Amino acid sequence: MSDGRNGSVKQIICIKWGSKFGPEYVNRLHGMIARNITPPFRLYCFTDDGSGLHPDIAVRPLPEFDYKAPERTRGKWPKSRLWGDLGDVTGVVLFLDLDVVVTGNIDGFFEYGDPDDTILGRNLNTPFERMGQTSVYRMRVGKLAPLQDIFRADPQGVADTYRYEQRFVTRNAPGGVKFWPLRWMAHFRLQCVPIFPLNYMKEPHIPRGAKIVIFPGNLNPPDAIAGRWDEHATPRPPLDHLRATFGKDRREGLVKHLRHYLRPTTWVASMWRE
Repeated sequence: MSDGRNGSVKQIICIKWGSKFGPEYVNRLHGMIARNITPPFRLYCFTDDGSGLHPDIAVRPLPEFDYKAPERTRGKWPKSRLWGDLGDVTGVVLFLDLDVVVTGNIDGFFEYGDPDDTILGRNLNTPFERMGQTSVYRMRVGKLAPLQDIFRADPQGVADTYRYEQRFVTRNAPGGVKFWPLRWMAHFRLQCVPIFPLNYMKEPHIPRGAKIVIFPGNLNPPDAIAGRWDEHATPRPPLDHLRATFGKDRREGLVKHLRHYLRPTTWVASMWRE
């Protein structure tokens, strides 16, 4: 089975369902991987709609996994489809969210630790909790299948208990989980955007040593390129945004308004491409 070591194929997987992300997200992910990896590699996209994808991307149907989706809990629970059998995709795989930006060589994500390890990023939103971040994680296909059985038995109960699928994986993965070196992954909002008032003067930066920048929440690469906090915000020059602090059209509290400003991010525009 392939584990991405010693010249074997490095296998990367992603999942696309619904309409939130178009094919351009997958195509740009493929382009960024190709520029930052030692071949051979293969990107597999598990999706309910493979139209518009680059011909070098291996399109696979969403794995069958019958469960009643949690209705009153946030979290990307459809990712649970990837915890079990993936058909002809076997061995070790690296999962990447569609909205990440690859900023450095990612060979190390296949070389780090033991091939049987389940490895996640550290979740910086919960610094006092040992919780993983599943925007970038590695697993041996099928090792997390027992989690599907637990989840299937009571999806809403599991979601109520753990809230996010990454907490559920962290606490219940067979054999436990390990974490990537801290510098390898950077959280765009928390680590790239300068703190107030520097966010009005300087554009976001790439932290030293970061190989992948992740975009949890509603701020995605197109927003970073445009210089807006989310897709509903209107990009404004710094002075206009400051003036709006005391205007009638301010959308949120004073502190959040001042913190939730970023200048257009040129390195995202140059890297997030096919």
